[in-house]
Amino acid sequence: MPIKIPNNLPAAHVLEGENIFVMDADRAYSQDIRPLKILILNLMPIKSVTETQLLRLLGNTPLQVEVDFIYTESYQPSHTSQDYLTEFYGTFAEVRHRKYDGFIITGAPVENMEFEEVAYWDEVAEIMEWSKTHAYSTFHICWGAQAGLYYHYGIKKYQVPEKIFGVYRHHLCVENERLLRGFDDEFFVPHSRHTENRKSEIEKVPELTIMAEAEGKAGPYIIANMERRQFFITGHAEYDPMTLTGI
Repeated sequence: MPIKIPNNLPAAHVLEGENIFVMDADRAYSQDIRPLKILILNLMPIKSVTETQLLRLLGNTPLQVEVDFIYTESYQPSHTSQDYLTEFYGTFAEVRHRKYDGFIITGAPVENMEFEEVAYWDEVAEIMEWSKTHAYSTFHICWGAQAGLYYHYGIKKYQVPEKIFGVYRHHLCVENERLLRGFDDEFFVPHSRHTENRKSEIEKVPELTIMAEAEGKAGPYIIANMERRQFFITGHAEYDPMTLTGI
């Protein structure tokens, strides 16, 4: 089924070339279908790349998906023009009255900074608090996962001596979990980060379950609070095959 995205979003041309059914806002409004509504807070510097990667995966569903993008007003991205943001993105103030089926917080290139030192931390923290009552489920990616674990559960991140970089073998830590239906017992996922969350600290939080982890230094990969429907993903399953070569 189609993904409904903002009119003229550049990612649409890439997705159409891959035979992914993309529908602009004008066409979507003419259909009497209740779509799955997803909000994405895109904190990555080159936003069009992340848009394409996430939309490609969201399009792999039998449901019609409607996607809204937002950016932080408290920080002006240096790699994306204001004209681009104005045309394709909204602000938190514009969507805070809405409710969503799903919410995605991407990674961000600020992991070497303390959370409170990040220019947009207060705004991201406000959005994460809002997500508890306005998003049925929230999916945190990489720095977004570390930020979520810190904000919601006080779990710190730590610098590692050598960057966690590459494609790592992972294994499931739970059995008969519907969320992971279709996963192999072992699977591979890219990671690219300078910091980690320690397994011992995650395990001290009763609400959290480590659902999958990597072999070696990449550590816990999928951490979940199933009751709150919060998922913290420390790697980048959305990456294209050659993404790591450009980092």
